[in-house]
Amino acid sequence: MLLTPRTPASRDRRRTPRRLKATALLACAVSVCLIAAGAPATPLGVGDRLFPHLGNPGYDVASYDLSFTYPGTNSEPLQAVTTIDAWTTVSLDRVNLDFAHGKVESVAVDGESAAFTSAGEDLVVTPDAPLPEGSWTRITVRHTSDPMPAGNRDGGWVRTADGLAMANQADAAHLVFPCNDHPSDKARFTIRVTAPKEYTAVANGLSTGVERVGRTMTWTYRTQHPMATELAQVSIGRSTVLRRTGPHGLPVRDVVPTEDRAVLEPWLKKTPDQIAWMEGKVGPYPFETYGLLMADAVTGFELETQTLSLFEKGLFTEPAYPTWYVESIMVHELAHQWFGDSVSPRTWSDLWLNEGHATWYEALYAEEKADRPLAARMKAAYGDSDRWRAAGGPPAAPKAPDPGQKTGIFRPNVYDGAALVLYALRQEIGRPAFERLEKVWVSRHQDGTASTEDFVELAEEMSGRDLGTFFEGWLHGEKTPQMPGHPDWKPAAPERAGAK
Repeated sequence: MLLTPRTPASRDRRRTPRRLKATALLACAVSVCLIAAGAPATPLGVGDRLFPHLGNPGYDVASYDLSFTYPGTNSEPLQAVTTIDAWTTVSLDRVNLDFAHGKVESVAVDGESAAFTSAGEDLVVTPDAPLPEGSWTRITVRHTSDPMPAGNRDGGWVRTADGLAMANQADAAHLVFPCNDHPSDKARFTIRVTAPKEYTAVANGLSTGVERVGRTMTWTYRTQHPMATELAQVSIGRSTVLRRTGPHGLPVRDVVPTEDRAVLEPWLKKTPDQIAWMEGKVGPYPFETYGLLMADAVTGFELETQTLSLFEKGLFTEPAYPTWYVESIMVHELAHQWFGDSVSPRTWSDLWLNEGHATWYEALYAEEKADRPLAARMKAAYGDSDRWRAAGGPPAAPKAPDPGQKTGIFRPNVYDGAALVLYALRQEIGRPAFERLEKVWVSRHQDGTASTEDFVELAEEMSGRDLGTFFEGWLHGEKTPQMPGHPDWKPAAPERAGAK
């Protein structure tokens, strides 16, 4: 994710199959089976350090089936049905789902009507009988999904000039549909959207069919790879879908406002070559399709929703942005398909692995394609790094967001500050070992989740060296260590109080 406002001269403010180990993250799961059915419903979480009430323990989602009916206006809620197939990991008297912005009409567990209530931002479901450990269960929730603003909350449905899109990072998928809203629990998705026939609906994955009934159309999409809830995308609008072919026959489809297709096409046709460039750096593109969703909206960010990255249309129509700058942002969100989407963070403290890598390839692309030296950008980042760490925490230990500002975790320390860590690592272990590490990382953890500890272990494996001291300073230190190979690089002097 890239936050705006954008300033080409200064990128200071910017925001994109292993399950959770039995660590402290799931410590609260042990207590789930002990909650008596008669006890008050309470919100739960998987214990994420930055979002302690996000996600829910006790089950592992295999798939979501989402159905939305769009009424043709953003002033009314969508009617929706969410079906969740999950595997219980402990015995459950209750099942907590994250859901906070819609009216629940009914809940069924394995086809039988179930009681439900709200607790905080959880929908708490009580089946007639406890769900045994190690059993499959299907939960069906009939509910509304409201595109109206949710107070001062960021994300969820984004209202565009002609419809809707989704922006669920970091914790907003549960404003749209009931789910286990944490990136550690990835699942496959089937998404159906019914809308008036003059609208076009597009979602993650590939189309499996379009059906017309009277004055409505129902569009169905299915992902071929597991996906985190924060990466779900649905576009509903008066749109045109532009199709082209990427490397190895990859289907590429872009979704644009119909009236803007001509002005946006010069940018969109760059995508296949950008995919080929990324494949040359880290290996095969990890999904079944890719494309750009151009939203006629002011969101304040771009977002790496899986297989269909969300962009503000204005990024491509504002003449003040240089061509190299826009292209590098396109590559940033594309790089997230490997780093953040295919390999998802185990916890939100691992965010630097997403944004640091996307920023790294954004900067590397600008160096190779537009003669914007990587070393110069990294030297500038080094000068600011101590200030970023003081404000936002070290890259792998970011400070929690302020209340009501969940996107506050997207600070410079996890963008250029984290790319600086990768630059230091390349300096430390050499370019061949670093490039080998990058390719093995995305192939070994494809379709799964991975942590900072996993990255450190792999870096040591690829380099044949103990890097514990190196990573401790670069990832967790309050001060930025000396840059290997650049003893002349110095942190910027602290600003004096009252200085202007």
